[in-house]
Amino acid sequence: MTKYTCFLSLILIIFTTFSCKAQEKKYGTTNKKAIKNYEEGKSYYDIRKNDLAELSLLLAIKNDPNFAEAELLLAYVYTENNNPEKAIEHYQKSININPNLFPEAHASLGLLQIDMGKYAEAKKNLENYLTYTDSPLMMKPYAVKALKDCEFSINALKNPVPFEPINLGKGVNTELPEYFPALSADNKYLLFTRRLIDKSTYSGFNEDFFVSKFDGHNWMEAQPLKGINSQNNEGAPTISPNGQFLIFTSCEDPYEAYGQGRTGYGSCDLFYAYNIGGKWTSPKNLNNPINTMHWETQPSFSSDGKTLYFVRGLKTRGGIKNQDIYSSELSEAGTWSVPQKLSDVVNTDGREESVFIHPDGKTLYFSSDGHPGMGGLDIFMTQKDESGSWSTPVNMGFPINTFNDENSLLVDAEGSFAYFASDREGGFGNLDLYKFKMPENLKPNMVTYLIGKVYDAETREVLPARFELIDLKTGKVAIQSYADEVTGSYLVCLPVNQDYALNVSHEGYLFHSENFTLTGGTVTQPFEKNVGMKKIKVGESVVLKNVFFETAKFDLKDKSRVELDKLTSFLEKNPKMAIELSGHTDNVGDKKMNQVLSENRAKAVFDYLVNKGIKAERLSTKGYGDTMPIADNGIEEGRAENRRTEFKVVTN
Repeated sequence: MTKYTCFLSLILIIFTTFSCKAQEKKYGTTNKKAIKNYEEGKSYYDIRKNDLAELSLLLAIKNDPNFAEAELLLAYVYTENNNPEKAIEHYQKSININPNLFPEAHASLGLLQIDMGKYAEAKKNLENYLTYTDSPLMMKPYAVKALKDCEFSINALKNPVPFEPINLGKGVNTELPEYFPALSADNKYLLFTRRLIDKSTYSGFNEDFFVSKFDGHNWMEAQPLKGINSQNNEGAPTISPNGQFLIFTSCEDPYEAYGQGRTGYGSCDLFYAYNIGGKWTSPKNLNNPINTMHWETQPSFSSDGKTLYFVRGLKTRGGIKNQDIYSSELSEAGTWSVPQKLSDVVNTDGREESVFIHPDGKTLYFSSDGHPGMGGLDIFMTQKDESGSWSTPVNMGFPINTFNDENSLLVDAEGSFAYFASDREGGFGNLDLYKFKMPENLKPNMVTYLIGKVYDAETREVLPARFELIDLKTGKVAIQSYADEVTGSYLVCLPVNQDYALNVSHEGYLFHSENFTLTGGTVTQPFEKNVGMKKIKVGESVVLKNVFFETAKFDLKDKSRVELDKLTSFLEKNPKMAIELSGHTDNVGDKKMNQVLSENRAKAVFDYLVNKGIKAERLSTKGYGDTMPIADNGIEEGRAENRRTEFKVVTN
């Protein structure tokens, strides 16, 4: 049922008021049999015996084909019975007989016509409705909003966007419904929800997760997700880019599903689980402040490992109301911030759902019936700027959006294809999963991904180290995550053409520093960086690859703060450690000047750390000039490596 049909309750209240007034005056007929049939139908309708009401009203119309009140009430019976074609027919007949009988009928007809994709007819009826300025137009706000939808839709039909959906094939789709897809960053791992029928009774169903792997040509036969599926329903999953962290919705009793000894907070809660060495941990409730007594569902976890987007609806006696998109930030301590609603630029008075944050961290896709669209839930795109503000949502256009409800959209990391669920003709039956090429104007920012392993540099033992990638331009953490504790592997998505600092840390080890610019990488040809970490021992050293100076000067560049703040934090966590700070140059220029420059650069780092609260007696400095090269000074790449700042452990 689409959004305008959902105004039924309001329409019926209005009609009840009209009916009471109608009884105070003469009907538009003098046919006594017709009046008797009408009043019988009204009595049946009042107690919601709609089948009997329909029969009585059809008899009334048979006895007087020009009985406008009977036509109108019959239209409301069909509206309530979710038979919009019949409802439209009898609204129109009532209006043709007496257009002034009940002005709200024009609005009711127009709204139903939008639900059926009849935009030109709907526009005409809504405009007629708004001409009744002498009457209190109770549906005026809906009519004004609906007119905007009509105008948008008529234009959208004239300007369709490219759209050629491709079924994902028999490895994924069956005669059962498949929906809510989630995809790993490398496009090799598809997770989705399948609704299973209870074959013992053929009456109930159970929603479970299934996983399909891509073999390079086709999606392989999907398998149940072991360790997560239960006897209850699981749905609407989101997975981290590396496929190791899962958040999903459960609307069942968690005690029955997972044996945790507690119930959920509300009608639907969000749960999470980790994949460690190929096995999933037992799902756990995300708890407060994410989950409340209300309805939390349809999560989307950003690739930076910090931000969770989800839909919250307020639980009322009348059902779930005020569905909006919220976000929450994950702190370094592992706690979630109090969720905040996205701005009114995104959220509306209508219904928002099916939120998806692209791995670029800035492009958000979601469904809404509150923004101008085709009538039901349409899919929109919005992007976040540097200040954190969202752009005005863009409707993805026709035929991606139609007069039906559209949702469950995700876009791959490369931004080339979108995936969605549809029950269109030609599928395997019911809802199937499809993909289509993204129109250029709707694509997100291009991202690639970084893969590798973290291990002990001496023993080669894998380490579940924590790593951060920091945007050197903004100083903000672009990604934070952990390597797999069994395999030591990691995978993270990153926007291309930006400078990043990589910082890897693990208890008992010196932190690892890297600097690189992601240019030219693609999802099919990712970047690879294996990290060997050194244990904290006297004499071990670390090159601070993200400490930068002006050419031939010892003035620290602003983007050096990221690295030096990490060094400050490292020293604070190891309060007994003393280090030597050393400066190094290449062999270009005067040796004496290089010596002085290296000493001054080491001193600049010393001053920064002292100003941050590190005691001076824990720090010493030394300039080595060009006497300790680590690369070939005969080439520019080698000279660049030799121009460096290091720290060495003196005492621990």
